[in-house]
Amino acid sequence: MALARKPTHSRITVQNYTSLGHVMQVDAVKYKAMRVAMMTALPRKKPGLTAAEMREQVLALLPDEVFPGGKTAGWWMKCVQLDLEAKRVIERDPKAKPLRWHRLK
Repeated sequence: MALARKPTHSRITVQNYTSLGHVMQVDAVKYKAMRVAMMTALPRKKPGLTAAEMREQVLALLPDEVFPGGKTAGWWMKCVQLDLEAKRVIERDPKAKPLRWHRLK
């Protein structure tokens, strides 16, 4: 009988703005590091940042011990962005082309 492996990091539940009701468990350390970087980078007022602008600013703020060389940062940025939108912490401007995001809280 195989023993279940213990996760090495705690997990956190995230939501998805584009698939409401869909939740998943992700690594809490990476989630929290990305959330701090995103909340630091995103302005409180419109017009906000495009995805490319957000990525550029977030990469400079991420701890290298959590995201060495920015590896997987794109996936984590999208994961946290969708979660924060679902929780109404950030907002996208649907009229902006390309899309832009800003903080609500």
